[in-house]
Amino acid sequence: MSAIEPTLPPLRYSAKLLFQFRVMIGADPGIMRTCEERIVVFHATGPRKALAEAKRRGRKARMDYPNSDGNRVFFEFVGVMDLLELGPECDEDEVWYDIVVRKQPMERAAQLLPEESKLSALRP
Repeated sequence: MSAIEPTLPPLRYSAKLLFQFRVMIGADPGIMRTCEERIVVFHATGPRKALAEAKRRGRKARMDYPNSDGNRVFFEFVGVMDLLELGPECDEDEVWYDIVVRKQPMERAAQLLPEESKLSALRP
């Protein structure tokens, strides 16, 4: 008789993925690259499967295209920067968190927080 392995319920994970835009000007890709840090949320049955899913999503996002100057642009997946299990401590709409130690954050809020007009969604 074979033992039946229990099926784990899918857990919610969030992965921070790093991508680069590599622009080829002739044969020169340059040293400095514009990068994108992307956070994706998905379900997996454990951390190893979550890591595999994060990498799959990163590889799937790769593409290349000619820019307006006719140079080839490669949008490339660099790797997974972080992976979080979003457990019961997270709200349904929560997709990422960092726990850090800061010196007097409330008292220093003006130095720590950008002006609202500089938030990405509010920039012209």
